[in-house]
Amino acid sequence: MEAAAFYGFSVLSIAAAFFILFSRNLIYAAFALFLTFLGVAALYVLAGADFLGVAQIMIYVGGILVLLIFGIMLTHKPDKRDNATAHNKIEIPTKREIWGFLLGTGFFVFLGRIIFLSDFKMAGNSNNSKSTIKTIGVELMTSHLLPFEIAGILLLVALVGAAYLALNRNPAS
Repeated sequence: MEAAAFYGFSVLSIAAAFFILFSRNLIYAAFALFLTFLGVAALYVLAGADFLGVAQIMIYVGGILVLLIFGIMLTHKPDKRDNATAHNKIEIPTKREIWGFLLGTGFFVFLGRIIFLSDFKMAGNSNNSKSTIKTIGVELMTSHLLPFEIAGILLLVALVGAAYLALNRNPAS
């Protein structure tokens, strides 16, 4: 059952990534990126790294992808032509398309050769832990408390600095 879930989420992630690659509509590509991020998060959970899976969903799906979609929607400039199907299209010269395809195919073949020639064997005992979230939480609040607090203070300083830079400093108003 676990192998079927792994292959299912792997196929979902790879298919969505190929859809992003070959899609000419940016909004559709962004929604396919959503599926790719969710598939990768599910693979993290299946690998026993549930904290990374939750972080993947919260940071990438909840933050970066939403920011990307808003960026696409807010920066859309209407085309001068009256072509209704030309919205959010990416036009690439054919010469670049061919070189990109050849480079990507060569890289794919190279990585595939490495994977198929490798001898993957499980060394040591299998990981039987239920969750990593409790362990990470205890470590952050005990032995790694000082770096955690320093990171929090640095983020607070960055937020205050960004708010200060965003102020309207026009003396006329």
